[in-house]
Amino acid sequence: MGMGVAGSYLMARLRDTEHDAVGYERSTSERHDSICAWGTIRPVLEEFCRKTGRNFGDFLIHDGRRMDVRMSGGVEFGIGLHGLCTYNKLGLIKDFIKDCDVRYGQAPKLERLNQDYDMIVDCTGFHRSYLPRLKRDFFLPTYEYRVEYEDGVPYDDFYIEPFPGMSGYFWYFPLGSNTAHIGAGDYNKNHVKATDAFLKKHGGRVLATKGRPIRLATPGHCKPYHSGKVVGVGESIGTVYALLGEGIIPSMQCVEIFLENMDDFGAYERAVGKHFAVYDKVFGFVRKKIHRNFSMVRSIPDVIAIYRYMKRNEARFGMDIKMADLMKVAKA
Repeated sequence: MGMGVAGSYLMARLRDTEHDAVGYERSTSERHDSICAWGTIRPVLEEFCRKTGRNFGDFLIHDGRRMDVRMSGGVEFGIGLHGLCTYNKLGLIKDFIKDCDVRYGQAPKLERLNQDYDMIVDCTGFHRSYLPRLKRDFFLPTYEYRVEYEDGVPYDDFYIEPFPGMSGYFWYFPLGSNTAHIGAGDYNKNHVKATDAFLKKHGGRVLATKGRPIRLATPGHCKPYHSGKVVGVGESIGTVYALLGEGIIPSMQCVEIFLENMDDFGAYERAVGKHFAVYDKVFGFVRKKIHRNFSMVRSIPDVIAIYRYMKRNEARFGMDIKMADLMKVAKA
């Protein structure tokens, strides 16, 4: 259920197996879209695409070299990039499901699905349409434009502005020579204001406008993962790295965990919990910053743990990971 990042990749992975998989997408084929910026890590997506017989290079748009960061208070620094890129996210989603049985414009009731299928996989993202409601959720509203520039782009590479207290950030993601995604997500709901201010300052022609909430509550806060025949995969169970608001790779990793444990929901829950355990620590760090009850002294162990995790997985994050940069963010 849901043909976004997780649902489309799962359909592609199941296509040549013994399983009879049917995909449902509530939007029509013409209106089917992919909300939020198209940023990911090239080597990781190359590997996922190889598993489905795709060449990620066919969808690559911009290969980043440097990300400029401007903190509140005027602190500025650059981060070297080694794999962070933008890609045709919707194009890859549609390619994943082009040879699959996908039924557009439909969102059947759970009662009907229970009658017709042995298993129902909830890949509906933030909506979590077929799983029980969360007792406590935590999310950011986001807003984004795809903009075309006629007289030169404001930046030729990635650019972000974290908001005060790490309540979110503004982003500029290049999409080729004269196009970019500009947008923001902010717990304090200044995301539209920040995006419009950038558009007013730098100009450009708006090609598309998107807005949606993004769940920052991590898997440890998104149980149950399954109920009856229904099992959640991807953002429906919180697979977003809260420090970056990144959900593409975590959701595809979640698909792989599901495929390894799809015959045992209990084993799946344990495997998800183990793989995403550090995400809970990252979420706690971000939430303390947002709610202004963050103490550097008390949080030093968490900051060190986050740094070690990201440094150990530097290639997966596609950027230079430096403690000095993380401390700038922590102290903001």
